[in-house]
Amino acid sequence: MIKGFKLILVALICFACKEEHKNQAKLNNDKPAFSFIDQFDGTQLNDANWNYDLGDGCPNLCGWGNNERQIYTKENVSVKDGNLIITATKDSTGYYSGKITTKDKIEFQYGTVEVSAKLPKGSGLWPAFWMLGNDIDTNTWPACGEIDILEYVGKAPHQIHTTLHTPDSYGKSVNTKITTIKDIEEGFHNYKTQWTKDSISFYIDNNLVYTFSPKIKNEKTWPFDKPFYIILNLAIGGNFGGPEVDDSIFPQEFIIDYVKVSGLN
Repeated sequence: MIKGFKLILVALICFACKEEHKNQAKLNNDKPAFSFIDQFDGTQLNDANWNYDLGDGCPNLCGWGNNERQIYTKENVSVKDGNLIITATKDSTGYYSGKITTKDKIEFQYGTVEVSAKLPKGSGLWPAFWMLGNDIDTNTWPACGEIDILEYVGKAPHQIHTTLHTPDSYGKSVNTKITTIKDIEEGFHNYKTQWTKDSISFYIDNNLVYTFSPKIKNEKTWPFDKPFYIILNLAIGGNFGGPEVDDSIFPQEFIIDYVKVSGLN
């Protein structure tokens, strides 16, 4: 009887420990670990991860909301030699480029998000690696939130923009940092954000350049407690990248070695 009682007691204690761990996990808002990496092997974009945005944004968002000049096509996005290549081109009819997103495919809340990329050069170009809240269809911009991990405008060489857009600060956002790096156009560089429930920090080549953590967090200042998805694109002209475009620069390539996410699902 004593032996049996001990076995029952041990079982009860183990059960209680498991329940306590579950309750503590709920209190801590623990979620399963999530990881994603695309190293762009092969010869074509993996459509299990990525979507193409095509056209000029019309009729709902002509010029993609920024008076941009490019038409996005699949032909301007390629995978070659372990790289994703988004090419900006021009012909007698207009400008062309590429834009891809992970909307409805790779979406996540919090974590470390990074890209290794080589920038194009030339006035009028606007390459970017950024994220939008996955509720954008029903909670339109800027309420959905935007995290700009990398923005570069060719008319301002050597400068990298890292920015947060929120209902409290959008358009010419005050939640931004411009970092000047003399040789940023040369070779590949790493652009990264670490996103938690408390703050969003930005790094270039593992050097911290900006941290956003408003004292008051609400739907106007912090729309970042929900899943987001990734966007890679190379815009031409527009309110931020232009308005002038140097037609002598084309073609130009925005080359991505990898995209990596590690964090919570």
